[in-house]
Amino acid sequence: MTDIKGYCDPRFAAVREALAVLLDKDDVGASAAVYVDGEPVADVWGGYADADRSVDWERDTLTAVNSTTKNMTALCALVLADRGELDLSAPVAAYWPEFAAAGKEDVLVRHVLSHTAGLPDLPGPTTVEELHDWEGVTAGLAARAPEWEPGTAAGYHALTFGFLVGEIVRRVTGRSLGEFFAEEVAGPLGADFHIGLPTGHDHRVAPLVPPPSLTDEYAADAPPGPDGTRRKNTGVTIRVKDVNSVAWRRAQIPAVNGFGNARSVALVQSVLANRGSAGGVRLLSPEGCGPAWQEVFRGDDRVLGTPMCWTAGFARFGDAFGWGGWGGSLVVSDPGSRMTVAYVMNQMIDRERQEDDRGMEIVTAAYSGLR
Repeated sequence: MTDIKGYCDPRFAAVREALAVLLDKDDVGASAAVYVDGEPVADVWGGYADADRSVDWERDTLTAVNSTTKNMTALCALVLADRGELDLSAPVAAYWPEFAAAGKEDVLVRHVLSHTAGLPDLPGPTTVEELHDWEGVTAGLAARAPEWEPGTAAGYHALTFGFLVGEIVRRVTGRSLGEFFAEEVAGPLGADFHIGLPTGHDHRVAPLVPPPSLTDEYAADAPPGPDGTRRKNTGVTIRVKDVNSVAWRRAQIPAVNGFGNARSVALVQSVLANRGSAGGVRLLSPEGCGPAWQEVFRGDDRVLGTPMCWTAGFARFGDAFGWGGWGGSLVVSDPGSRMTVAYVMNQMIDRERQEDDRGMEIVTAAYSGLR
């Protein structure tokens, strides 16, 4: 069995065991973490940081978590809302006047956070490099008409979520989403998570490993819709080789290009599960956490082609909430038990070819520790 390193409270030994099984079966390198009451009860890792299995996955290894980043971006908006600087029920145009164009004057901040704004498609980028043009992308979104009446339907905003929320944060604070997150969230918590990875951290990054039998040309794509057709909801093809590039690390694409490990993901998100604080640091009031699990929309998601419950920034699953990333990373928070569970790995799995329950196996193991 793979050697697992790190700390694990005896009650949560099943998490260590589950990670070992995954590393023996599917994973190359991975980490898992559980926080309860804002404190770590499991922080474990193992395996390798490279596909050749020549470099160990270490305590401070980072990797791209793709759409698990959305949890971090949403938290930034909730912090501002809790401070009274952002009203989730206000029109986006109250903070970003140009956004009122093309019939969007009634799009609310809450609509953007819940994937109901009607803007699931980018305004025209066709290359990954064009995603680095923040002003160009956000100006295009401001000029674009919604695809449906905002608030009446949901459609996963795979890439646009980060640009929309990020521009709102920039208009309110004068700082980019990555800067705000670093200074107001990660910094106070001491969390090793980055949206826009600074120079000097590249040696710690475990590149993503494409799914078995596939190459680094493997690309993110929208799932088939209810009618079986496939919707290109991102407007740009993002490949594993793009996510593994230095340019991707330096960019700020706040829906998808965060870098961290299970410890940092769980630490940050445990704030929402623990009534606003973690490790003795308070980021929100208890009331300010509520929007993370309060339902905004329930029904079929037009992009994902599946029933979803969206809150202000998160997907809700029963009494828990969170979201995962392309390839397998996942974070789930349960405010009832004040527990947050995260799983971060470098070996991707193509869910169209192979079922991927790795993250949920870690979550299930964590719940066994509460009994």
